[in-house]
Amino acid sequence: MNLFLYLSTVLIWGSTWLAIYFQLGEAPVVVSVAYRFILAALLFWLLLKLTGRLQPLSKRDQGFVVLQGICLFSLNFICFYNATLYIPSGLVSVIFSLATLYNALGNRLFYREKLDARVLVAGLVGLVGLLVLFLPELRQTQSEHVVKGVALAALGTLFFSLGNMISKRNSLQGLSPLTTNAYGMGYGSLLLCLILLLTGQAPVLPSSPTYWGALVYLSVFGSIFAFTAYLMLVARIGATRAAYATVLFPLVALSLSALFEGYQWSLWSLLGMLLVIAGNLIINDQLRLPTLRSLVRQAN
Repeated sequence: MNLFLYLSTVLIWGSTWLAIYFQLGEAPVVVSVAYRFILAALLFWLLLKLTGRLQPLSKRDQGFVVLQGICLFSLNFICFYNATLYIPSGLVSVIFSLATLYNALGNRLFYREKLDARVLVAGLVGLVGLLVLFLPELRQTQSEHVVKGVALAALGTLFFSLGNMISKRNSLQGLSPLTTNAYGMGYGSLLLCLILLLTGQAPVLPSSPTYWGALVYLSVFGSIFAFTAYLMLVARIGATRAAYATVLFPLVALSLSALFEGYQWSLWSLLGMLLVIAGNLIINDQLRLPTLRSLVRQAN
């Protein structure tokens, strides 16, 4: 069962980046993100309501859930969708995998958790990996597009991490992540609709079956099924071991980018990818760094 949950999380979330790519150009970005989370919120809320798992929330808790929805289910995805306009979706997923570093810094800032030296080392390794990975892209004549894509993906990851910090607060208050995410998707959808209203963007109904297929996949599998599988995995094997799945997302995403978007692997991109993975392994405590004490013991 654990293996099924693990593979489901990796394969689905690793492939959602390509599904985002398939929606580009068919409708404005905000429209596509709104469609995704309106559908996901309705289905998720209805599922929890029918199964009796929808938890009541106080007014104060609802306020934090609103913030969670803004960060996790609207602004971050606006950034990710726009980033995919400039760089391959697989590269967006690589930047997103550095959310573990953002989370470590956020835990220090908001919850006063000790910032281990391992976090700083992991961050340095990961950033060097990103520079190496994007080196071939930056050498192109349209390198300013690459910079825009990287900046948008990094901003989206920041919003995602802030959403994680708010979600952690809600969990510490005894709120079910399923309930807060179901409501959060709804609030995120409302914000997206407000943005459409204020910017005068009319809803567009694309005629492409590929677009609607990608929408259903993103809403049902990417936003509901995979997240539920991940939560079940966290409950069964713990958050630290479950977080290792995020390391494999970019491998799936970049492989699909090579097949469908024409992304070309190079020695630099492979080296950069390995460095980013190493950074994630270090921060998740899967790749232990030798301490000074252990080195002295080995020397003796």
